[in-house]
Amino acid sequence: MKEGVKVEVSSRAGRGPGAGRENLAGWLFLAPVVLILGLFLLLPILMALWVSLTSWNGQGSPFTGKVPFVGLDNYTRLFTQDDLARQDFMTSIRNNMYYVAIVVPVQTALALGLALIVNGRMLKGKTFFRSAFFFPSVTSSVAISVVFLFIFANSGAVGSLLGLFGIKGPEWFSDSRGLLHLLLGGLGLVDPQHPPAALTGGGPFGLSWWEWLAGPSVAMCTIIMLVIWTTSGTFMLMFLAALQDIPVTLEEASLLDGAGRWQRFRYVTLPLLRPTLFLVLTLGLISTWQVFDQVYVMSQGNPAKTTLTPAYLSYRTAFRNFDYGSGTAISFVLFLLIVVLTLIQRRVIRDRSVDGGRAARVQRSS
Repeated sequence: MKEGVKVEVSSRAGRGPGAGRENLAGWLFLAPVVLILGLFLLLPILMALWVSLTSWNGQGSPFTGKVPFVGLDNYTRLFTQDDLARQDFMTSIRNNMYYVAIVVPVQTALALGLALIVNGRMLKGKTFFRSAFFFPSVTSSVAISVVFLFIFANSGAVGSLLGLFGIKGPEWFSDSRGLLHLLLGGLGLVDPQHPPAALTGGGPFGLSWWEWLAGPSVAMCTIIMLVIWTTSGTFMLMFLAALQDIPVTLEEASLLDGAGRWQRFRYVTLPLLRPTLFLVLTLGLISTWQVFDQVYVMSQGNPAKTTLTPAYLSYRTAFRNFDYGSGTAISFVLFLLIVVLTLIQRRVIRDRSVDGGRAARVQRSS
């Protein structure tokens, strides 16, 4: 009873005038941050949302009431109206899907592999290798894109190197055929220059089935190699920090139990890296759907729009075609797409974590 009285008295004391002054002081300390975020983050987002509901062409102010209000027409056009705007948007989604499907898994696996190598106890010169692997991540993406553009030019270093072996280098930034098209054409299964007639019919969202299935172009693959090389170093540091937080006693216990290297990695290291893995996959997913600067510098959506991405399409629609309503609508659709994919990814990783924990408990009990 005495303990209950003490708890009740302390809870009443927490609701006294002292608690109110503490709450007021807390809000006063938070007020500058809330004001700055509201003024420079929330307000521009709301303004951009309003622009996406209008047909503003960049002249005058979109908030004066003189700009026609079109509602959700800018959004519905991207999915329902059969015109060039929907075709370009779906083409950009297709290109970005190839980009995400290759970049995210490869850069995650490469970053984890580099972290395991650098974290090895027997490796000498760890500081040098950490700096070497991380250096591309701190270099300007524009500068690296320009260097790659020269390297993969028709008369660049890669083409000259292939020429030494009697191989004619591909025209990296002028060949709009997908990798699947090039592979099947090299095997003689399809016409190397033309798509199969059976797959040129109407597919989903205004694109043919062949356009969805032909794979990324050579130019897009070049951008993919560039991005993987420049981003793996940052994610390597995240994995490295997580690896160094794993208690040594767990590895020693697994060694005493007779676990091999692969078993230790699968049943000890990888489960403990799950939070970091989710962070890396989430950051990779967000950054790959927002790719812009490499496309702007290296290809500007060419050849034949095979490197066009939603972020670059939003920029081109707004600042080149002066259709700010449609350009802003594309950016909000991209934002919703990123949020949905992130939630799905979180759900999948959480479910696997729960299933893995149950399996481990069953194995220990048996």
